[in-house]
Amino acid sequence: MTVRVLLVDDDRAVRDALAQTLELADLRPVTAGSYIEAKDHVSREFAGVVVTDIRMPGKDGFALLDFVRSADPDLPVILLTGEGDVPMAVRAISNGAFDFLEKPCSPKALLTVVQKALAARHLVMENRRLKRELDRADAAARMLRGTSRQSEELRRRVRMVARAGAEVLVTGPPGSGTSKVAEVIHLLSPSAAQPLVKRSAAALTPETLDEALRIAGAGTLFLDEVSVLGPAVQFVLLERLDAGGDARVIAGTYRDLATEVADGHFSADLAMRLDVMRVTIPPLDERKEDIPPLFRHYVALACEQAALPQPEITPEVIARLMAQDWPGNARSLMNAAMRFAMGFTDPAPERELGLSEHLAQVERTLLVAALEKAQGRAVEAARALKLPRKTFYDKLARHGLRAEDYRDG
Repeated sequence: MTVRVLLVDDDRAVRDALAQTLELADLRPVTAGSYIEAKDHVSREFAGVVVTDIRMPGKDGFALLDFVRSADPDLPVILLTGEGDVPMAVRAISNGAFDFLEKPCSPKALLTVVQKALAARHLVMENRRLKRELDRADAAARMLRGTSRQSEELRRRVRMVARAGAEVLVTGPPGSGTSKVAEVIHLLSPSAAQPLVKRSAAALTPETLDEALRIAGAGTLFLDEVSVLGPAVQFVLLERLDAGGDARVIAGTYRDLATEVADGHFSADLAMRLDVMRVTIPPLDERKEDIPPLFRHYVALACEQAALPQPEITPEVIARLMAQDWPGNARSLMNAAMRFAMGFTDPAPERELGLSEHLAQVERTLLVAALEKAQGRAVEAARALKLPRKTFYDKLARHGLRAEDYRDG
């Protein structure tokens, strides 16, 4: 049975009466008596709506509204208000609540608002489905740009590996984009509609590994720089892979796993389980014909995200880029494009940064860390950094960051 309404009220008699009204209209509610009971039902995949009382013991309906908004800003929340709560409910509308109803509410009023909210939710979910299909249809061409023979071979290999469904080892030098390749593999795979979870291998414990596998479900878990997994985590990961879990594991590394095994730093059995299929990303210096189209793309993207006019990219600029070594690969080229979009006349990597550039890098690092910890929930990240919401979004735009890029799935 597909749940269409999450109904939250601590008064059992009221909750049962409202649930009966919804059931008679075939709206299939699930009920909860508190914030704690309700939160486990809330996710981006929940295709229904939330109806919650405002006044409840412990965390109230406003706290639930905040939680829902952080999990999915497009999930409609309808507040049930007592007579004295109406002014608060009106204010909550400006904070993202879909609507409010005064208690006691008539069955007709409840059904009218719920059906309107469900129609809005259906439109959101349908748009997301269509976007996933579009992303999946052309993900390799859209996300793995480049006109070189090496780039074309990379796209061909990624498309082939994506269909296979086995574990994948993605190798490439630092900054080459192992995470992006993993994302494309996921988008082109049969499990594209399921979550994609990205985790830094260095930060994993056996417990957080199991949590990440649970969140991934039947989707994909990407482990960034898998060579630094601790021995205990390696043991648990091998156990889970041998047990045939639902999630597909994609491992990224710039180190040679065979060397790590020979040095006693990595499990030979785990290396074999992860290296079922391999995708190797060529260094940017080996495909320099990709530099001009990639740079133009990164500049256009930076200008769009920061609301800046796009500067002219002259042949002289391209010549300087082509003459430059790119040990940092695509990440360095992206940084160069950002500098160029911000008005630096010479986009080539700078050997020494001034104080303002150092401060900008520190600020960007803190923003990214907050977004990663909050899994892309902008409100939660802004709160962690103790920044007003507008200031936080202004800083994201200045650094060319988007909260949605750090969400799982």
